[in-house]
Amino acid sequence: MSAAPVESQAARFRLQPFAAGLEHPWGAAFLPDGALLVTERPGRLRLVSPEGQVSPPLANLPAVAAAGQGGLLDIALAPDFATTRELYFCAAAPARGGSLTRLYRARLAADARALDAVQPILDAGPAQSGNGHYGCRIAFDAEGFLFLTTGDRQRVSERAQDLGDLAGKLLRLDRAGRPAPGNPFLGREGVRPEIYAYGLRSPQGLAVNPATGSLVEVEMGPRGGDEVNLPAAGANLGWPVVGHGRAYSGLPIHEAPSRPGMQDPERVWVPSISPSGAGFYTGDAFPAWRGNLFLATLSSAGLLRLTLDGDRVVSEERLLWGQTRLRHVLQGPDGFLYVLTDEARGRILRLVPAG
Repeated sequence: MSAAPVESQAARFRLQPFAAGLEHPWGAAFLPDGALLVTERPGRLRLVSPEGQVSPPLANLPAVAAAGQGGLLDIALAPDFATTRELYFCAAAPARGGSLTRLYRARLAADARALDAVQPILDAGPAQSGNGHYGCRIAFDAEGFLFLTTGDRQRVSERAQDLGDLAGKLLRLDRAGRPAPGNPFLGREGVRPEIYAYGLRSPQGLAVNPATGSLVEVEMGPRGGDEVNLPAAGANLGWPVVGHGRAYSGLPIHEAPSRPGMQDPERVWVPSISPSGAGFYTGDAFPAWRGNLFLATLSSAGLLRLTLDGDRVVSEERLLWGQTRLRHVLQGPDGFLYVLTDEARGRILRLVPAG
């Protein structure tokens, strides 16, 4: 990666190395002191100092199903972390019959060398064979409830549309992992009350729009059909009944691009860019980027900047395109943007103003 200035449509920046020596970093969360917790997909959690020094793996992490797309995935701090030191993380967990998406609650030890009180609080079962499409992104809303994405586990015709199954869903939970008050399917027979929206394929991006409070969900299609969604309560996002992609064989999957009663995406990409982590920018380092949504992308290997008018995407810019697979993007307390590279020798890079 070059340190030469990069000219964006709305800013001029340099790409700097920040930390290295991470194996497929996947999720990250900044602590109040500026240090960064980073997950590694093989099952390790590390603390990166504000100067970029990487700690040894933290103790007391559970075993994960680290194969294919599975492993230790997202992490998020509780809204009151500063006083409780509580955090949440998500993983592909081994279970009878294969593996499943599992949500954990824990506390960061006072010396930040271990997790304490690690407790699994939700399983998106049943478990099955295979090691793809776990979802696993976490976000908190303004009320303090937790949203969790789960993937369809590559069962095209089965799980995402089944309301008795937690795969292929957007879940809304309280901090104990129970269905949140006000969920759209509470009390409905045969329907899991944790479900907020359904019909998801491989949702790896989740963020709350700071300007509107709306939840933004980002997911990968198959061969084309990547989406940005604004999921309404109770919405069916359509997978696999409707969509804009095709099977990897080139054969059709969907009955139609759209259908009444199923919520259309806000943005679609054909061919695929494989979006993963998502984050809004609100800092001072790049004033012209405030309110923009950034997506880390994998198959196109770059960073996508989306300009919004409220919740509506009005334009996009492709940055660092074709350089390195990026798994996640987030804003640091210094106002810089940080990106995680999806590599066996993974790195954390940051975008800083140039000039």
